[in-house]
Amino acid sequence: MAAIAAIAAGVGAAVSIGGGIIAAEGAKKDARNARGAKKEAQAEINTLISARQDIINPYESTEDLSSMAKDLSGNLNNPFAQLGVATQAAEIQMEQTDIALANTLDTLRATGASAGGATALAQAALQSKKGVAASIESQEAANEKAKAQGEANLNQQKMSEQQRIQGIAIAEGRRVQSNDAAGKQFEYQTRERRSEADLDSAQGKVDQAAQAEAQANAARSAAWGGVISAGGSLASAGLGSMGGASAAPKMGGGFSGGGSFASIASSGPPPVDFSQFGSNPGSDRRLKKNIIKIGESGSGLNIYNFEYLNPKFGKGTYQGVMSDEVPVESVLKGEDGYDRVDYSKLDVEFKKIKNEL
Repeated sequence: MAAIAAIAAGVGAAVSIGGGIIAAEGAKKDARNARGAKKEAQAEINTLISARQDIINPYESTEDLSSMAKDLSGNLNNPFAQLGVATQAAEIQMEQTDIALANTLDTLRATGASAGGATALAQAALQSKKGVAASIESQEAANEKAKAQGEANLNQQKMSEQQRIQGIAIAEGRRVQSNDAAGKQFEYQTRERRSEADLDSAQGKVDQAAQAEAQANAARSAAWGGVISAGGSLASAGLGSMGGASAAPKMGGGFSGGGSFASIASSGPPPVDFSQFGSNPGSDRRLKKNIIKIGESGSGLNIYNFEYLNPKFGKGTYQGVMSDEVPVESVLKGEDGYDRVDYSKLDVEFKKIKNEL
């Protein structure tokens, strides 16, 4: 009965191991896909950043409009500067006086009248001519004044109209420049908001992919933890010693019986049948030990120092990548279920850095 119970426990543990391995491989694939999506999203961010528009000065095309303001003082004049004196009336007056005096003297000679009568007649004629001269002079002065006033009014109207047109031109120039600057600023801000929205979206993809990768890695670790635990249970059940080495199942090329499940509990992933690799050890994490991260490549790939579990693949410390952390297009899946990496597609060099002491 004890043997039957042990066999049952061993079968259950073996089933758990198989399920754990399958789950771990599925989680590894999920992590790889998430890592690829993260790199694509990061490449999208880099493209968006490189395509961002240059910062502009919306006022760089502003022009000085002061040249539009003209000096209009040359259009002004003094219409009263050329006013003349009304001399015609005075000339007429003097001429008429002379005529009146001459006529008076002729009359005195002809009639023999007294000098007093002649004088009175001359004075009357002179007074009459004065009135006519004053009237003419007054009209001429009024006409000149009216003409000057009309000219002044016309000059003022012309000046006002020129100032109005000039003010419209300057105001329109200022409005056009202001609208041009505002339009450039609007276009720049609109493009900037769209660019920022695209960057936010791409960053969200990066964050989402990184979270999915972390979850997949955690699931993979949990699955391997289950495998190790089941291996320990199987070793405790004594199934590995029942019926010799042939009694233990070989799963994934990794279990060869004879206490191998005990080694799972102590060293992590299942032991590997290294004979299937020939001279190519591959780049699968499960084939390595003493894995230490030492840095990152230019593209962000993790670089590790490590040793091979099987010394026939090389003794000492090597440098390279883990196949579960590189782009899927650079990973070659072997028929044995383990990964190889095409380093020619990576910016990391595979090399030996230290011989075994």
